[in-house]
Amino acid sequence: MRLGLTGCAICTILLAACTPGGQSASDGRVFAPDIDPRGEAVDGLVVGHRLMEAGQHELALEAFQRAAASRGLTGEMLTALGSANLGLGRLNQAEDLLRRAVEEEPEWPEAWNNLGVVLLERDKSSEAAEVFRKAFALDNGQSDSIRDNLRLALAKRDNSLYGPEPEEDFKLLRRGMSTYIIRRAS
Repeated sequence: MRLGLTGCAICTILLAACTPGGQSASDGRVFAPDIDPRGEAVDGLVVGHRLMEAGQHELALEAFQRAAASRGLTGEMLTALGSANLGLGRLNQAEDLLRRAVEEEPEWPEAWNNLGVVLLERDKSSEAAEVFRKAFALDNGQSDSIRDNLRLALAKRDNSLYGPEPEEDFKLLRRGMSTYIIRRAS
């Protein structure tokens, strides 16, 4: 008996209908969850900070940009955007954003600290030392990372007064939600 093309198609459809599961999810298979239209979205700032902790600076920058679109460019948003750019090595953008952040929130030590990190990375050690002093004073000396950054900036500034600076390799480390410190690479 010879089946035509139409007969083969009908047999295939009938056999497929006999298999267990069909369109429903079965045990052991992974399906995307349903979307709850009444659910609340997670704050983009929180998402961005989590991505920064995971080292996903590009994705964090996108999350911060979405949060800024809904919240506006507050000092906190500018600091977050500047920190993400710092993590990506975009020092010019980071410096611009962090300078705007300290204008918006002049009493926030984390913004001053991150600006100091950018300045130190850009070999502006004298200005970085002054910025770290400001951050240290605003923090009342409570943060070890700001104190360490201030010491490093002062040492780097003082060493540059005596001649050409030897090449040193530094590593940027994240402390807390939005604070960075600089360590010598070993």
